[in-house]
Amino acid sequence: MVYTKPWTVEVILDLAGYTADKPLATLVALEPSAGDGAFLCGMVRRLVESCKRRRIPLSLADEALRAYDIDPNAIASAIETVRAELIRLGVDGKTASSLAKAWIRHEDFLEASLGFPVADFVIGNPPYIRLEEIPEGKADLYRNAYSTMRGRADIYVAFFQAALAQLRPGGVCAYICADRWLLNDYGRALRTFITEGFSVRYIVETHDVDAFDTEVSAYPAITVISHEKQGPVVVAKALPGIETADTDYIVSHLKTARSNSVVRAARFEEWFKGDEPWPCSSPETLGFLKELEGRFPLLESEGTGTTVGIGVATGADAAFVTEGRPDIEKDRVLPLAMAFDLKNGKVEWSGHHLVNPWSESGLIDLADYPRMARHLEPYRSQLEGRHTAKDRPESYHRTIDRVNLRLLSQPKLYIADIRDRLVPCLDEGKTYPHHNVYWITSRSWDLRVLGGLLMSEVGEFFIRCYGVRMRGGYFRFQAQYLRRIRVPDPQTISKSIAARLVRAFDSGNPSLANEAALELYGIRKLPLPH
Repeated sequence: MVYTKPWTVEVILDLAGYTADKPLATLVALEPSAGDGAFLCGMVRRLVESCKRRRIPLSLADEALRAYDIDPNAIASAIETVRAELIRLGVDGKTASSLAKAWIRHEDFLEASLGFPVADFVIGNPPYIRLEEIPEGKADLYRNAYSTMRGRADIYVAFFQAALAQLRPGGVCAYICADRWLLNDYGRALRTFITEGFSVRYIVETHDVDAFDTEVSAYPAITVISHEKQGPVVVAKALPGIETADTDYIVSHLKTARSNSVVRAARFEEWFKGDEPWPCSSPETLGFLKELEGRFPLLESEGTGTTVGIGVATGADAAFVTEGRPDIEKDRVLPLAMAFDLKNGKVEWSGHHLVNPWSESGLIDLADYPRMARHLEPYRSQLEGRHTAKDRPESYHRTIDRVNLRLLSQPKLYIADIRDRLVPCLDEGKTYPHHNVYWITSRSWDLRVLGGLLMSEVGEFFIRCYGVRMRGGYFRFQAQYLRRIRVPDPQTISKSIAARLVRAFDSGNPSLANEAALELYGIRKLPLPH
């Protein structure tokens, strides 16, 4: 398990407003994953101090805290840790034992919370577990209970929804958690859930500091969300040195959105809507991004006839993708561009082909194509076992995606899914893209001009803001991120800048592309997303 460092706990409690000046004994605070009791001990200290200030017997606060965990060993450890902390704070042993046992429960928070709003605070560090790693019965229960658990969501998504659903009006959820959901596809339903009924108060990125006792592979962030109408949002980045800084110094600057030596912060009066990604890598980056988005339209546009898409997913590449030309009917074969064919800004076709089961009118009848039928026969049991064929066994030869034959002959830019930088490649209508290749077509853009623009730092800036960063410095250049790129109207680009972008694209020269793009966007220097 991953446990939270004391400085992180204190900052989160302060940002959540769980402070001793409030009547904490009359409020309800939940901790969804007790672990070793790090958050609980911080909450207990504040609860005891609050009771002392108001001269309320601590024994009357037996419903003020509720902590959950499914691990019996963690429960036993947390009970003992809290009992010892209470005794250290001057509470007698009998009361300390009674309260520790009353507050800490051996229950699944996601099951126990299927009720009505009861909480003023939900604070903690929810677990990170991919849904496919959870027993099937439990996974089904979570999916059915929590509408935000979609796709390949991590279980922490449900912990957010469970917490928010239990908040009373004005209540606060404050988590430190992996921040992939802010940007990626499986976080869409959760972002919608939040923007439709809650208010984001703080997002503090903690990628480069020690927020936990052990190193974690996830990129974490502190997120504070309240049950109220959306107001201004403070976006901040924690800097090295914050671990030893005074908590009041940190929190006062976060609350007033002022930067100092250990945090960079900015306040934003408006927040994102619906399921839009929340690119919060740094306050400077977010501010600059919003400025560009206010000036330039999206890349994908009906007005310019520009479309972004992904290549064909077959569901069985062994059957449908061949290294050479297969011995089947001529009109059933398409030249297929693979991700590894995209090299140095050019398409160096490796000779792979797609066995294509689609015509303009729909799925073909294999009886009309005996050579193709013979080719697929060795794979038939595999093809019939796929989800796409279970309900229609007679259509076992279909690919997951339908092939758009008109795309083959269209000039298009190709972009490989996973790369360390954005490198568009021009296909002049000679190949069809595989599913690890994204494509862009346009009736208005000179694709070489657009390619030069996209390969620049400005084009890549949007991907670095919206895209999910992977280990090793790689990014996913997926359609959902490419569609977030903002570009000028192609009709407004001067001939001289267009010519420079074409030269940059043809020569694979990013420096030349950067110079032309910065001039085109009217930018002196881009902030570097972190």
